[in-house]
This record gives sequence, C-alpha cells and structure tokens, in this order.
Amino acid sequence: MRDHTKLRAFILADEVVILIYKITQSFPKSEVFGLSAQMRRAAISIPSNIVEGCTRESQIEYRRFLEIAFGSLREVHYQFGLACRLDYVINAEMEECNQKLEEAGKVLAALLRSIKTD
Repeated sequence: MRDHTKLRAFILADEVVILIYKITQSFPKSEVFGLSAQMRRAAISIPSNIVEGCTRESQIEYRRFLEIAFGSLREVHYQFGLACRLDYVINAEMEECNQKLEEAGKVLAALLRSIKTD
C-alpha cells in the first residue's frame, strides 16, 4: 500500500480543498446549495481519490483513481473561473487559488505520466 501523505500531489490537493472552503465562505447565500456546494464536493474529491487510489494494489486501479482526481481538479478549476467571472471571488484570492490549481494540476499530471500500466 502506498503512503498518500508522501505524495506532493496529495499535499497540493489538500491545500486546494482548504482554499476552496475559505473562498466559498463568502459566496452569496443563494449559492449555498449551488456553485459553492459543487466546488466543495469537487475539491474534496481530489485528495479523496488520491487516498483511495493509494490503497489499491494494482497499478491500473491506482492510475484510474488518479485520473478521477485529475478530472475533479479540472472541474474545480472551471468552477473557480466561473465564480471569478460572477464576481464572487475577490482579487486577492484569485491569484493564490489560480496558482495552487495550476501547480496541483502539473504535479498530478506528472504523477499520472510516471505510472506504467503495462
């Protein structure tokens, strides 16, 4: 079994969750069951799938869970951009979150490329 806490991808994904939770706290109340909830679910899905993948014995299953995590990351990236366009996010938060999402995406993509599924 792999130790997810040693993966840079997991650490960054965890940081994304914290950022998304902090950012969505200030969203309009009308978004409590809308964009805010969806962003939180997608964000939590990223590290959760990394953790679950790490428990899998086969490389194929491990890779599949990392692919799901990557899909959730891209989902959050889109939703964050939408929230910015709707003026739900203040400028100070935009830069930090965009950088964290980009870095997490690059690290997770590199991890996926490194896994052989022959």
